[in-house]
Amino acid sequence: MPNIVLDTNVLVSALWTSTGNAATIIRLVLTGKIIPCFDSRIINEYRTVLQRPRLAFSPPDVTELLTEIIGRGVSVTVSPSSIALPDEADRKFYDVATFCEAYLVTGNMKHYPKESFIMNPADFLRVMSD
Repeated sequence: MPNIVLDTNVLVSALWTSTGNAATIIRLVLTGKIIPCFDSRIINEYRTVLQRPRLAFSPPDVTELLTEIIGRGVSVTVSPSSIALPDEADRKFYDVATFCEAYLVTGNMKHYPKESFIMNPADFLRVMSD
């Protein structure tokens, strides 16, 4: 089973629509076909963003999603890398992905270097189907 690090925007997309690529990836997590990797900073960001009033997500849905990710995933502690990133807030996702030898799935490809393990949801699903 491959490891995956999900950028927060993937969770937002999955909660917005149950038919998109992001929701399909979440279903793969829920069925144990992929293993989410995270650290405390990532979980804190998920919680903070998904609870924003302007997103209007159901609190029970957010709690259930985070409980599933934490329960099915791997929590790690990593040291920060020194790679240059356009947005320092994205470093945690990059560092956890490299530490766990995981795919980093994001809707914001421009925030990360061009590396083979970093891809958008559609590309990740193509990799999984190969």
